[in-house]
Amino acid sequence: MSELLDPTSEQKSAHRERVKRPRSLDGLTIGLLDISKSRGDVFLDRIASHLTRRNYAVNRYVKPTFTRPAPIALQQQIAAECDVVVEGLAD
Repeated sequence: MSELLDPTSEQKSAHRERVKRPRSLDGLTIGLLDISKSRGDVFLDRIASHLTRRNYAVNRYVKPTFTRPAPIALQQQIAAECDVVVEGLAD
């Protein structure tokens, strides 16, 4: 059992089951989410390069600002278009 804390000022922590990790990335679409922090794009560029060299399907996304959660429309788009997501954090 894992406890995930929401950094967006949640009042009470929520219990969420972890999603099972895929055994392989073969045939999956990988989303790369840039949260708009400095040099996050550089990190994700390197990840994308490694993944595309291995012939994985990669979609790139950018949050408008790192100070707020991704807009609902962007979250829904990523969920609809990707099987797994790598989020580029900084600091």
